[in-house]
Amino acid sequence: MTKIAIIGGTGPQGQGLALRFARAGIRVALGSRDGARATGIVAGLNAKLGSALIEGFDNAGAVAAADEMVILAVPFSAHNPTLEALKGGLEGKILVDIVVPLSPDDPKLVEMPPEGSATEAAQALLGPDIPVVGALHNVSAHTLNNLDAPINCDILVCGNKLEPRKKVMALVEQLGVTAYNAGNAQAARCIEAITPILIRLNISKAVPFSHAGLKIWAPDT
Repeated sequence: MTKIAIIGGTGPQGQGLALRFARAGIRVALGSRDGARATGIVAGLNAKLGSALIEGFDNAGAVAAADEMVILAVPFSAHNPTLEALKGGLEGKILVDIVVPLSPDDPKLVEMPPEGSATEAAQALLGPDIPVVGALHNVSAHTLNNLDAPINCDILVCGNKLEPRKKVMALVEQLGVTAYNAGNAQAARCIEAITPILIRLNISKAVPFSHAGLKIWAPDT
């Protein structure tokens, strides 16, 4: 049975992903800077699922426990420091970067790093031998944690190497969503920038919904 790691897994996004992947039959190593905190949260998540597919670790332990896929789900302020600390352990793995560089002053805006996106920043930091794939940027934490409803959006996947992109697409499609190949890592500049637009819509009193996602619609035939 596949085991993935989720770094920053004790946050709302990480917990929601852990629940969704575990419910799909995938083992999850949930990582946190504080391994004891991760263990405590995992007990509640497993109780919610009625299974024991999620385990708690510190971040380095979670990376080591993963077969291949490591999902980064930390706030952008912790993005580069976390990767610098984990770089050695990521050799031979695929990093799935779901981080969006939201403005610390206004989550309805992005502040892209010099590289152009969080995905590109991760690839520059880790070097060309550790593939970075951007995915799951536009799914709300509320949606992920609401297990009574299916995920209401499609997933755009990007990265500089095709085979890792395909592997990540296959992984996320186990959540019951459709994943689309969005091209190389530069596409993350557009994909990550969609998230603050969704946040703006979801908190607006002018629209009759919240927690909306992005959907790719084919033409009517």
